[in-house]
Amino acid sequence: MTTLFVNACMRGEESRTLALCREYLAGKQDVVEVDLAKLRLAPFDAEMVAHRTEKQLAGEWDDPVFALSRQFAQADDIVVGAPYWDLSFPAALKIYLEHVSVCESTFHYTEDARCEGLCRAQRLTYITTCGGRVEGANFGYEYLCGIAKMFGIPQTRFVAAEDLDVVGVDVEAQMDKARAQLAALRAAEGERR
Repeated sequence: MTTLFVNACMRGEESRTLALCREYLAGKQDVVEVDLAKLRLAPFDAEMVAHRTEKQLAGEWDDPVFALSRQFAQADDIVVGAPYWDLSFPAALKIYLEHVSVCESTFHYTEDARCEGLCRAQRLTYITTCGGRVEGANFGYEYLCGIAKMFGIPQTRFVAAEDLDVVGVDVEAQMDKARAQLAALRAAEGERR
């Protein structure tokens, strides 16, 4: 079973979100990481859209422009790690999702004009950390829930370590709460196998 780890932890190894992700992924076999900070994807512009459309219409699905989309569609499990920035996540994650979102790769339209997902993954797990609280403004997770539904991924899960920049808060205790939630997810996965 291939787990695709979409690493949107832009601070690299300094990231508390990345630390949680690494702990959660430890022991999982066949983890493939996409490090968005290193990838440095450009947002689509008119020229890029025209190139991708040309390759789609020609049926040239082996073209590198579709590599990230193919990888995403073929993953059995998806883990997204991204810090909570500006009520959502870093822009690099949105740009990555633009590259992944390809008609006839991650989704398509049926004859009756319904959007139907083509991804293999049964779940998407979103891990984040934030300086304050996410509650009431979890727009990054809500967006990923929408994308997962569009791509045919039936289950989404969310774990956050919150209040990490609040004066007087025990940061390690907050991280431990998130670790306990992640451990419960891992235990539930073991029960389903």
